[in-house]
Amino acid sequence: MLKTNVVVIGAGAVGCAVARELSKYNVNVIVVDKNEDVGGDASKSNSAIIHTGYDATPGTLESQLVVAANPMYDEIVRDLDVPFKRIGAILPAITDEQFEKLPAIKEKAFKNHVYDVEFLTGEELLKIEPNLNPEVKGGLYIPRESIIDPFILVQALAENAYANGVEFMLNTRVTDIKTENGKIKSVITTAGEIETDYVINCAALYCDEIAAMVGKADYTVIPRKGQFYILDKNTSCQVEHIVLPIPTKVTKGKLMCPTIHGNMLVGPTAEDLPDKTDKSTTAEGLESIAIDVRNLVPNVNLRDTITQYCGLRPNRNPEGLHVDLYDDLKGYVNLSGVRSTGLTLSVAMGKYVVQQILTDGAGYTLKSNFIKTRKGIIKFSEQPREVQDKLIKEKPLYGNVVCRCETITEQEILEAIHRPLGAKSVDGVKRRVRAGMGRCQAGFCGPKVIEILARELNKDATEVTKHNAGSYMVTGKTRD
Repeated sequence: MLKTNVVVIGAGAVGCAVARELSKYNVNVIVVDKNEDVGGDASKSNSAIIHTGYDATPGTLESQLVVAANPMYDEIVRDLDVPFKRIGAILPAITDEQFEKLPAIKEKAFKNHVYDVEFLTGEELLKIEPNLNPEVKGGLYIPRESIIDPFILVQALAENAYANGVEFMLNTRVTDIKTENGKIKSVITTAGEIETDYVINCAALYCDEIAAMVGKADYTVIPRKGQFYILDKNTSCQVEHIVLPIPTKVTKGKLMCPTIHGNMLVGPTAEDLPDKTDKSTTAEGLESIAIDVRNLVPNVNLRDTITQYCGLRPNRNPEGLHVDLYDDLKGYVNLSGVRSTGLTLSVAMGKYVVQQILTDGAGYTLKSNFIKTRKGIIKFSEQPREVQDKLIKEKPLYGNVVCRCETITEQEILEAIHRPLGAKSVDGVKRRVRAGMGRCQAGFCGPKVIEILARELNKDATEVTKHNAGSYMVTGKTRD
């Protein structure tokens, strides 16, 4: 039996942020996740926006955490080498009815202590975003809304936690939690039993199922599907800011914005489902995106789509973001209701949860040797020519371009595979260095990436997976 002080269930953004914060202390931590890679489910299929919290429900825990988290990113992304841009968002009102809602939205922002929201006229909005609907009557400008690489953020949090002693057990499913005399005793997993003092449930879509193992499932999780388009970097109609619709009670609505790497992101839908594994895109869902976004940006060219994808937000019923500790079950911490702002608030949530544990009586002391920084993978194509020449001289595989669309070299793929918590699948490589994310969607580089993974992991090509166990990329050989 393994022994530790804390088991974190879930290696998404929140779980990895909690683990990193715990790694600042003299405490043993194990992160368990059912997937083959860090990144969770919702954390790797979202809109990649770091919110300000301007539209959160004032006075809620979600509002507190999002508003606190946003300014933390300036330091976090610098320390952990994560791509990030503060490009700002605009909230245009196209109709008179929408225009009438703007004062209330601004007032709500002020109640959330987001004071830098400004009103702009229609003319001012069209000056900074010429592709907006020319009928725009005015809108709000939220300067600190930002974009990030969500894959690298989670990887960076996990890698930094790992560098500070956190253990990760991936491809490991939690099957039960044992309690004794009103205390957490151990976690049962597919890789064995782990004796522990604390369990922190960061399982997002599956947090209700984990909570049920200890009799604390007084809520259910209803997956809310969000479908997206990704447009080519050279699409004819582009925007410089995050263009947001007037939000509703159900959804923030369908937006258009740049991604951190220069594509255009369009979506998402908001569809409540019974199935936590349904990540299919539908013609109806994608068409609804086209109709709604064209109200904001009429000339958006969806024919330039290079792929579509779907994410599932863990919508809680009853609603609300919760961090619960229990008098009758010492050592269990339950996180639920972490929805579309989960990526943003993750870094604040890490601090909040650890403080709750310390207040609960955990006597953890701070380390004197915490490693604060992490260095990411060098993006060869973004380096000056003299640096590229130097890199190729030191490591010749920088001179071998594997992914032509994104100009990703073989050396970058090797770095993705062999760094701590490295890629073990085709999607793992894609999320770390973008091989396969370009216009041809791995049509050219896919076979080469499989070949490199097989070679570096000492596997046959038929054993290389797309993501989780069983998702084989190759079914067999055409000849011996």
